Amino acid sequence: MRKISIGIIGFGNIGCGVVKILQQRKSLLAQKIGVDIVIKKICDKDISTKRDVTVDKSLLSRDVNEIINDPQIDIIVELIGGINPAKEFILAALKKGKHVVTANKALLAECGNELFSEAAERGKNIYFEASVGAGIPIIKSLKEGLVANKFSSIFGIVNGTSNYVLSQMSKEGCSFANAINQAKLKGFAEKDPTLDIEGIDSAHKLVLLTYLTYGRIVKMKDIFIEGISRISSSDIAYAKELGYEIKLLAIAKKEVDELEVRVHPTFLPVNHLLSSVDGVFNAIYVSSDLAGELMFYGPGAGQLPAASAVVSDIVDLTQDIKAGLFKPTLNSIQDSSIKSLRQIDEFENKYYIRISVVDKPGVLAKISGILAKFGISIASVTQKEKLKAQVVPVVMVTHEVKEKNLRSALKMIDRLGEIKEKSVAIRIEGV
Repeated sequence: MRKISIGIIGFGNIGCGVVKILQQRKSLLAQKIGVDIVIKKICDKDISTKRDVTVDKSLLSRDVNEIINDPQIDIIVELIGGINPAKEFILAALKKGKHVVTANKALLAECGNELFSEAAERGKNIYFEASVGAGIPIIKSLKEGLVANKFSSIFGIVNGTSNYVLSQMSKEGCSFANAINQAKLKGFAEKDPTLDIEGIDSAHKLVLLTYLTYGRIVKMKDIFIEGISRISSSDIAYAKELGYEIKLLAIAKKEVDELEVRVHPTFLPVNHLLSSVDGVFNAIYVSSDLAGELMFYGPGAGQLPAASAVVSDIVDLTQDIKAGLFKPTLNSIQDSSIKSLRQIDEFENKYYIRISVVDKPGVLAKISGILAKFGISIASVTQKEKLKAQVVPVVMVTHEVKEKNLRSALKMIDRLGEIKEKSVAIRIEGV
């Protein structure tokens, strides 16, 4: 039986999971794929800390060059995260003729074009299933299972931390701060959860999903990104009254000959499949011309789900190596009907608006006048009970309106003396 050797860079949570699976399922994998996958070396800056998996000490090293420069290693598995030094390690490995498996969505979102170009030039593959949705096989499905399809949209919940926070606020009535603290205590949030809460992690994943569906490399600066830090318990409650749940969505949507790419909190109808996705679970909803509407659902984090996806990539690469195949890493054919990216000012949505006003005559008339000035039509308006002394939340739902008009109107409204805090606007997706 042919042996194919791998080197693992990064022996943290996911790295341990990969080793665990390869140890426990070694015989099964060999029977299924006809290859003996051998862990030749594991590199980490800390090799003394006890892990939840046991390996021979001779496999451990602090020197990454023992992996990169070893001609017997066919595949490197990069699991350290971040941009540098991961980028340098992958480029060096490609130049040494090695294939790459990575779960590093930030690196691929920021530097993917360079890495994929280098891989293509060397005739090597970069696989990255675990970079989006952990154990959900969305990457392979888009690359292979749906390869003949054209897509009108792809959107989803792709960050477990933010979804857990919103779920706790919705199901348990927690405040945003309490929900964050619970997420940290349970290990669902980093000490500094900014990347998750402010939508940056979701945007990294959206870059990859957009390329796989539309063949366009979108830069992070081209994605409209808004997080959930301004969502309050009252917004969650008002959403329910109106028949919606609030979810942080990553969205790529084709509008005629333009492409919208955005990450933001969204009002979703309660009967939409994504509205029932709670906790740290992820789900990606795909609208295609041949297969129709599909939803991919599963745990968006966790050692074994992510490690399962990494092992899947390793297995695919062993088959490529056996067959002498080179597969282009990404879809290099752009959707020719897309002429440009739609700018944020031109986005059109229905909106939920919450305005905190002093309870006095004439305030609503002023607000209505400003909205009318910018051509904003209101579908419904509700004045809620006072939250503080003399301060009343006014909740509105608009008809479709351009982003630039809404922003201009809210900027003017927030300058009124009767407005006590910055107004909140959340997009409504009918999907």
